[in-house]
Amino acid sequence: MKYTVNEKGFYGNFGGAYIPEMLYPNVEELKEKYLQIIQDRAFQDEFRSLLKDYVGRPTPLYHAKRLSEKFNTTIYLKREDLCHTGAHKINNTLGQILLAKRLGKKRIIAETGAGQHGVATATVCALMGYDCIVYMGEVDMERQKSNVERMKMLGAQVIPAKSGSRTLKDATNEAIRDWINNPVDTHYIIGSVVGPHPYPDMVARFQSVISDEVKKQLMEKTGKENPDYVIACVGGGSNAAGAFYHFLDNEKVKLIAVEAAGKGVDSGYSAATTYLGKPGIIHGSKTLLMQTEDGQVVEPHSISAGLDYPGIGPIHAHLFESGRAKFFSITDEEAFKAGVMLSRLEGIIPALESAHAIAVLENLNIKKSDVVVLNLSGRGDKDLMTYITKKDEFLKD
Repeated sequence: MKYTVNEKGFYGNFGGAYIPEMLYPNVEELKEKYLQIIQDRAFQDEFRSLLKDYVGRPTPLYHAKRLSEKFNTTIYLKREDLCHTGAHKINNTLGQILLAKRLGKKRIIAETGAGQHGVATATVCALMGYDCIVYMGEVDMERQKSNVERMKMLGAQVIPAKSGSRTLKDATNEAIRDWINNPVDTHYIIGSVVGPHPYPDMVARFQSVISDEVKKQLMEKTGKENPDYVIACVGGGSNAAGAFYHFLDNEKVKLIAVEAAGKGVDSGYSAATTYLGKPGIIHGSKTLLMQTEDGQVVEPHSISAGLDYPGIGPIHAHLFESGRAKFFSITDEEAFKAGVMLSRLEGIIPALESAHAIAVLENLNIKKSDVVVLNLSGRGDKDLMTYITKKDEFLKD
């Protein structure tokens, strides 16, 4: 498969493991053992049993009739918002906690921005009886208070990152520092298809359950397993990696990745990495990264905390460079309006991340005969205050 990782951890020109020497033993252990462990029959049996009975999989593939009528085509929503904890993140954290157990680790660390990955990590740690430490930027802790309280209720210790911009990038730095200091007993659960190899591949494999289910469900509903379009939002890009995974080598399936334009791609307040970024190294891998001329990371901006990231996963950088996926940028206002539209057409309030994917429907030249699968990666409960406070700004009518 030309769009999956090679033996050196690269997707085309992107990927690898650019790590401090102190982290080498941790990453090397993972690299040597992860495939053997996750492909083991006993691991797969336990993972699939928990996905079914704990997470609530398979998630529905819902024919959104009123949305389809509006765009004069056939649109299915893959309802990852109905997963336990409210987003796709649990697919990966569940896989990684089972991996950590088999590696003999006793302690789990994670970083989080919007808090959804932190909640999903705290959830599986409670399930398995593990100590859980979540690093979160002080600014993010303030704007995502409800998720902080959820993590604490689940028994996690939430440690504020007080350096730099006090957001996701800084929380990640703190988590890596912790991992360096506790290399033997600690597993670091990274929440997206980012970081040093083998994390991008490992996370994509755990999330690939999304496209695996889509193929089966689409066959059941339409008599064919391949849609014409698969649409997903991209920050780091784990939900998109999962939604695209089993369609990567079928060039007839158009892959649409949707980034956050923020206040506009040229406004200075954006997270449109493929438009603004250039090759660089962030959090242990070479990818496309928003950076200054001298290589300093440019702070991203998005109305959705989950897309508020200055880079993308190396798999997506390769899909962009190779032309396999087409990338679009959606502004805060466009995403907000799309979220309200879906709420009123289908009775589903989407996460603002997912609302970016919905908004791109306006920009595609979709035919009436096309079948479109849109990955609804999360539900909008966590964004309710943003929907309330931005209403007057974005909904003039």
